[in-house]
Amino acid sequence: RALDDVTLTVPRGMFGLLGPNGAGKSTLMRTIATLQIPTGGSITLEADGRRVDALREPQALRALLGYLPQDFGVYPRVSALEMLDHLAVLKGIGERRMRKEVVEGLLAQVNLWDVRKKALAGFSGGMRQRFGIAQALIGSPKLIIVDEPTAGLDPEERNRFNNLLAEIGQNVVVILSTHIVDDVTDLCSRMAIIAGGRIVREGVPHDLIA
Repeated sequence: RALDDVTLTVPRGMFGLLGPNGAGKSTLMRTIATLQIPTGGSITLEADGRRVDALREPQALRALLGYLPQDFGVYPRVSALEMLDHLAVLKGIGERRMRKEVVEGLLAQVNLWDVRKKALAGFSGGMRQRFGIAQALIGSPKLIIVDEPTAGLDPEERNRFNNLLAEIGQNVVVILSTHIVDDVTDLCSRMAIIAGGRIVREGVPHDLIA
């Protein structure tokens, strides 16, 4: 079993999911994001006074979701500005003036405004991850899932990315999946440890480390 009797309640703010490679983190993230259908159980998101059943209403959950998977594809020769505009259309922002406002605001928020016309192929790993967060924030999501976002980043880019996540996580639910202990302790008020597809501990990061 990839996941075995996983039960979690995730509050608003930054929630860490810590575990080694192969523990089931990405499977859980993909299942919550409605990209994999579980063989049993339920997933419910409470947002804006309503409960969304992710398995019965996947489209309703996707409308509230921002997702940064471990590997995400982009058109390499397209600029950051053009690509984000294209993704905003796909997320349903059809009106051009509103889309321009959203796209330009997000590029500034993730500190990519100065390189907005640069092709994505020329982006560093950290710049690419910040672009990934920008696309995840289109449409003001209530749930943001980031899967192993700092793997392979140098310390400076990791700090920059984590600061950005901390800022975002003040108002919405952010699930951070990682195998890096410092990412969880630096950012998350609550966390769970997953191993072998099971949740083995849940609590406050500093308590679990102790």
